[in-house]
Amino acid sequence: MKTYIYLGWILLITFVFDQQLTLTEMTKLDLTKVFKNYYSAAITPELVTIEKGLFITVSGKGDPSGPEFSEATEALFTVAYSIKFGCKQQDRDFTVSKLEGFWWVDDATADPLKVPRDQWHYELAIRMPDYVTWQQFSAAVITAEKKKKSALIKQVDFKQIEEGKCVQIMHIGPYSEEPASLKKLDDYMHLQGMTSNGRHHEIYLSDFRKTVPEKLKTILRHPVSF
Repeated sequence: MKTYIYLGWILLITFVFDQQLTLTEMTKLDLTKVFKNYYSAAITPELVTIEKGLFITVSGKGDPSGPEFSEATEALFTVAYSIKFGCKQQDRDFTVSKLEGFWWVDDATADPLKVPRDQWHYELAIRMPDYVTWQQFSAAVITAEKKKKSALIKQVDFKQIEEGKCVQIMHIGPYSEEPASLKKLDDYMHLQGMTSNGRHHEIYLSDFRKTVPEKLKTILRHPVSF
């Protein structure tokens, strides 16, 4: 009899624990689901409207395969997770979202693909929940500095970005093959009488460390004007 009672308590505790885990997953905010249109694109060019969003960002210049770019990415994610853990303590947990990059070159009339990669400018970004405050961001930067000794952590910014009208396409495959998808965007813009009106924008939906190159998914986005 005691054995049955003991097993019953184990089952009850296990059930409660499972329910708590399920509830935790349900209450954790996932921005890729909340802003589904922002994190999705068709495999053919399309016109979309991108509304204002809240981001942490860090800027730099140089080859994206270089060490400076890796350091900037690490600094940005360190701050992002510091914000996440701070919010979690306040029962407002969220999933750290996808890495994004805004790209440009000094000469706006030049073909960026013909400009040496070490001359590329970038602003890396990670979207934040709208409820994150400046105070939470500032506290997260201090926490991040204690965890990771990087001068770039102090350069992480907290701001809103709004792109408005954009053309976009889902690029599937290696980053090196993006020019083919970019040409589709350029052809679409030309046919529709649009001109570029801002920085080239990429959203990296796949983790390149865990995904084979031919299956990488990247949203390519251009702000436009008519």
